[in-house]
Amino acid sequence: MTSMSAPKKHPALPIPPARWPSAEEAAGSRLFSPARLGPLGTRTRTWVPAMVPWRATDEGFVTEAVLDWYGRFADGRPGVLVVEATGIRDVPSGPLLRIGHERFLPGLERLVERVRQRSGGATRLLIQIIDFLAIKRRPEKEKYLRRFLALRPAHRLGLAERLGVPAESLGDDAALRERLLALPHGALLELLDGREREALEMGQRERVTDTHLEHIAALPQVLPGLFSAAAERALRAGFDGVELHMAHAYTLASFLSALNTRQDGYGGSLEGRVRLPREVIQAVRGRVGAGFCVGARFLGDEVIAGGSGPADAARIGVELARAGLDFLSVSKGGKFEDASQPKIGEAAYPYTGESGHECMPTVRIGGAGPFGRNLGLAANVRAALRQAGLETPVVGAGGIADFELAEAALERGDCDLVAAARQSLADPDWWLKLERGEGARVRRCKFTNYCEALDQRHVEVTCQLWDRDFETPEPDGSAPRRSADGRRRLNAPGG
Repeated sequence: MTSMSAPKKHPALPIPPARWPSAEEAAGSRLFSPARLGPLGTRTRTWVPAMVPWRATDEGFVTEAVLDWYGRFADGRPGVLVVEATGIRDVPSGPLLRIGHERFLPGLERLVERVRQRSGGATRLLIQIIDFLAIKRRPEKEKYLRRFLALRPAHRLGLAERLGVPAESLGDDAALRERLLALPHGALLELLDGREREALEMGQRERVTDTHLEHIAALPQVLPGLFSAAAERALRAGFDGVELHMAHAYTLASFLSALNTRQDGYGGSLEGRVRLPREVIQAVRGRVGAGFCVGARFLGDEVIAGGSGPADAARIGVELARAGLDFLSVSKGGKFEDASQPKIGEAAYPYTGESGHECMPTVRIGGAGPFGRNLGLAANVRAALRQAGLETPVVGAGGIADFELAEAALERGDCDLVAAARQSLADPDWWLKLERGEGARVRRCKFTNYCEALDQRHVEVTCQLWDRDFETPEPDGSAPRRSADGRRRLNAPGG
């Protein structure tokens, strides 16, 4: 990993004017027609993808704030609502939902019940399940050199050469560490290898290629069981299906990446890179049966040097579909490899470089801006599936915030369902407003990524369009729920 400056900001683009459909036009549209995800039928082709709200307990349990969050999206009656990336391991992960043990099931059952009740049974509920490798915060230089750096003979020899003294004159390891600490920063970096420099300047990050570590080498033996057990818990909790997280900076995405050079049959060639995700899919399907919906979110383009591009994505999509998936949701970028340098004491965030900005493009990105920017990736995957004789539905996304853009994507065959994250956050009722011919009342996303900045800070995610509105009551008439500091509104107002 190298420290990258943020992509150049362009002048802000205006939000395009929207033409909203009448109720009659909406009723006759593809957007509001039924779809099928394997065994699962959906009322419409509208989709709210997984977003991380940072509302669980530190132990990963469902809270009232979590129930409110998903209940609020259910008010808008999307065809499909996907619960946030939920950890499959029984390990601490901060205020993120977990499903790695039976004790999490009661809360998840309550979540299912809340969405069923608030949507009137109109919304299908999936849960995204995820595995991620360890990442440590950027350390203080002194702490890293005195405590964390594993000294190697090369450090001693390199320093001796630089100082022009015999290596044995540098003293014991403690003395060597002090001599390293005294070096100018640039000189120190020259004595460290790439991973050591990364640990110092970015924070240490595990990779799937670290097969010298026993737990990394064992991932192919461990993950199919963890994912399949999590999927079975989701089934028992009452969810309609699971979305396997194979995108962005996480474990299965890293196996799919062209940067995966493992030599144990689970890396290198595309066949090797797809092997573990296929085995995970097969294990999940074997555990939950054909009647439970199983799909995946993966990358149509990694947008990093040496990473997988659209041609890889087309082949990967076909292989994943053949393994038994009921849908494919296509995303873009969001990788660690080009992340910006974090502050000391903070962890690298995978949405701060070019790949992250392409994942969640703003009105200050080049070209045509964020509006439908990534639909071509979904179209690429879908075309490859159809050419292979597969009818697996594809979910398209990327800056979709108006009816005509969504409908056109479906009519062109870019995708089979349309996902909108940030617009759904701005106005969780927007799908229902469109369906009822009330588009003029939609609270339109400004694509400033205010929400993403909150996620980066690991605090409750809200929207700048509504988080200071303390006058408008909750949809049930109660007073607005506020963040822990009392400064922001936790749920979108009604109306």
